[in-house]
Amino acid sequence: MAASERTPLLSTASTTATITANTSAAETPVDADATLSRPLSKDGVDPAGTAAPPKTSWLASLWSPANRVLLAGFIISLSFSFTQVTIFYAFRLMECDVFYSNHPPFTGPGDRCSRNEITAGTARQVSLLGISTTFFGTWNLFISGRQVKRLGPRAALILQTSIPALRVATQIVGVYAGGQAGIWIFQVTQIITVLGGPAGYILVVNTIAGEVVAPIERTALFGKLQGVIMLGMAIGLLLGGVVGDTFGIVRPFQVAFFLFLFASAFAHYAMPYISPESLSGPGAKTNRPGGLAGFLEPLKVMLPQKIRLHAGRVANHYGIFFLCFGEFLGVLATGYAPMLLQMYATATFDFDQTNNGWLMSGNAFMRAFFLVLIFPRIIDAGRAWFARRAREERRAKRTNRGLSSSSSSSATVSTTAKTPKAAVKSYGATATSPSSSSSTSSSNSAAATAVATPVIPDIPTQPEQFDAPNATLVEEEPILVTVPTGESRPLADGDDGDDAEDAAAAAADDEKAAYAFDLFFLRWSLLVDGIITAGAALGSQPWHMYLITVLLPFASGSAPAAKGVITTMCPSSQRADALNAITLVENMARLATLGLFGYVFAALADVGQAQLTFYCNGALAVLAMAVLMFSHFPPRDSVLVEAGEAEAEAEAEADTVAAAETEADSAEA
Repeated sequence: MAASERTPLLSTASTTATITANTSAAETPVDADATLSRPLSKDGVDPAGTAAPPKTSWLASLWSPANRVLLAGFIISLSFSFTQVTIFYAFRLMECDVFYSNHPPFTGPGDRCSRNEITAGTARQVSLLGISTTFFGTWNLFISGRQVKRLGPRAALILQTSIPALRVATQIVGVYAGGQAGIWIFQVTQIITVLGGPAGYILVVNTIAGEVVAPIERTALFGKLQGVIMLGMAIGLLLGGVVGDTFGIVRPFQVAFFLFLFASAFAHYAMPYISPESLSGPGAKTNRPGGLAGFLEPLKVMLPQKIRLHAGRVANHYGIFFLCFGEFLGVLATGYAPMLLQMYATATFDFDQTNNGWLMSGNAFMRAFFLVLIFPRIIDAGRAWFARRAREERRAKRTNRGLSSSSSSSATVSTTAKTPKAAVKSYGATATSPSSSSSTSSSNSAAATAVATPVIPDIPTQPEQFDAPNATLVEEEPILVTVPTGESRPLADGDDGDDAEDAAAAAADDEKAAYAFDLFFLRWSLLVDGIITAGAALGSQPWHMYLITVLLPFASGSAPAAKGVITTMCPSSQRADALNAITLVENMARLATLGLFGYVFAALADVGQAQLTFYCNGALAVLAMAVLMFSHFPPRDSVLVEAGEAEAEAEAEADTVAAAETEADSAEA
């Protein structure tokens, strides 16, 4: 499915099966997934006359579209996280003002805001802010997806970064207002998140990332993108707190405002332009539904797909459904782990704000390190492993087929040796000259020659018996076939079209095997994540918490792997909707895990067994892996059936059945 799709910023695939020597002056389009290139001769000259593409400079490779997308993700995540720590202390100061507006002024040493009433009020306001941000951010996913389809990814990214600048500007007003008015300003301005927020920009940058590289490279780029987002978040949390402590509580909001403006300018001038039409692809609907139906269209991606099997039968494929369900359970199990570590460390080991800050920053930095540097290498090595296994299976099948063909050839030779004498004499009489003076020895020699020669009674012997040629056949030069996994083999002289078709089929098999590793990694990463999370319950020392927060990121590649799998299972026309759907599933799971495991932790903490929450997380992660076992790619040689085509086939089948029934009734009558 992914082998034939087109990526807007890459060259289109060439459909030419053979390349002749007399077309050396013409340029052949280069496929992003399977490249057909001519080998150079021994003296370094291209025999076809088409020179290899010049090497790009290190500056051009550094400023590639993929790296620009990564830099944009870092800048935007830095902008969003720059005020995260400061917002908590801003609410604390505003709650303090509200408390002393109804109580006597504070007298005595210490912090005037260190009261249980103020702490409880701050916790309520921060919780309400988090719930509203998640709720409005979920709706922001639908808005941003609609913007991508109508305006294109670059324009949508500009909106997703410029509108938050407006929200930060209103929060500056709230900080200056203070008290209850400032609290209301902060809470009400979260409605702006519907038009532009942290959920929408992640969807847009993932959409751009899926278009600037070949399909085989998407999963690794999704992982790098999530890694740089985590890196920007970690740096923003640290720098925002330092700036707030050094220059005052309002300064982080002012810095974030200019960071959002810079991010908008960067998106406008540095992001590649991708037209909305190129995202739709050849199989997209020309008239998309409007209103609420068009607004909720990304949810249709999770419905079962119709595929036509090799035998011609149409069946339902539930790969995407189980993928989304398993990813929901996975995020539900692992999304609460950082917060759970922080709460458990505070309740059990008396961690203060500094300890928790190092705990969370260390987790974010380690996750960024894993996703940017280690995750792509794991994906490349795993895909090479799966492709190597696929090649070994094909080699074993070819060996078995060769043994079978050799045995059948032996049987054919023995059958030919027993050719009837009448046929041999007839062919010999036709082939030899009818001279009456020929000797007996020459007749025996002609008969022996006829026995050794295959019997072809209708062989043409006159020029007029040959068909006129349709075109002039040009001798072909060797072609180097390169598959995405890096395996290449030259087609020697004399290879026919079947060998080229076999090479194309082998390349498709290698690509499918490579994508199968993404799903394999997704399943087992959830299992490893569950084991590490459950192991946190065994921690008995404060340093155990730091060890767990360092180990957890090494199983954090499930989200980019899920994005890579779902974009492969869907056609190119639904790629944006697929990313929207999987991001929506992850957002809903994060919202659900806050309520579910927050309640579980509180209930177990009341009975003094708070560590059992880690076991609940681990068990749910194992359940998510079990659900993902039901998700798989469509069978080989199957074709995805679009919705309109499936309806037309169903109507045609119903008409055929009705016609058959009518004919049967008339025959009985």
